[in-house]
Amino acid sequence: MKRILLTGSTGFIGSNILKDFQKDNQIFILLRKKTKSKEFFHKNIFLVKFSNYDDLNRKLKKLRIDLVFHCATHYTRQHKYGDIEKFISSNILLGNIILENLIFMRVKRFINFSTVWQDPYPVTDDFQNLYAAYKSAFSKILKFYIKKMPKIKFSEIILTDTFGPDDNRDKLITTIKKNFKTNKFTKIISRNLYLNLVNIADIINGLRMIVKNKTQSGQYIFKNLYDLKIYDLIKKFNLSSKRKLKVKWLSNHVIKNKIFKYNQLNFWKANESSISDIINYINK
Repeated sequence: MKRILLTGSTGFIGSNILKDFQKDNQIFILLRKKTKSKEFFHKNIFLVKFSNYDDLNRKLKKLRIDLVFHCATHYTRQHKYGDIEKFISSNILLGNIILENLIFMRVKRFINFSTVWQDPYPVTDDFQNLYAAYKSAFSKILKFYIKKMPKIKFSEIILTDTFGPDDNRDKLITTIKKNFKTNKFTKIISRNLYLNLVNIADIINGLRMIVKNKTQSGQYIFKNLYDLKIYDLIKKFNLSSKRKLKVKWLSNHVIKNKIFKYNQLNFWKANESSISDIINYINK
């Protein structure tokens, strides 16, 4: 049983990590004091509530932690002025304070979560939005600590588009699912839109492999072997379902993002991320 520090426990990735890893590990969750905490009642969950970052810094020094899952992030596709402080707080400052305390907590591994959109191929640093710029900035900060703390293993997990149960994010597949339930039309930017989709179950399986097999430090991408053409998904869904997905296509432009060739985890595959798995997810 490991002692795991988890940030971003209320987000999609973090909440699924919590649900799975709490079964056989002690999970320490960072929460601001004003956050409601009834949903975290479990014998293996311990709340670390802090009022400000100075308070957090003091409390981290008193913890003994084996592994950190750093999932916390503030995301918005198109930012407004009010997002700037949130970007700094969630995407830079929180993680930096944890990094400063890794030695005090006796951490053996730090796992950070990033996105393929922070390094759009083929042009490095050509960010699609301010969120991606902040995520990339933290990755560069992380490199400093990797060099400074050679005895700690650092892993950066690069994620493509994800889906799975209890996903409340404003994502295309989630929107299609919601609109199917309410019999509404979904506007999709193009018939030739491609996405690389990975089931959260496959991501959890990959994280289990990293923790169990003591994987070496480095960046690892959890990526499907193929990019899914959304038109093909809609077509196959409607052929197999009595009730059809209602879609309004806005163009025929080819939209397909190329992804950097990050390392893939040995023996890991997106086994539960096929077109049939996505159709089953929409149907549920």
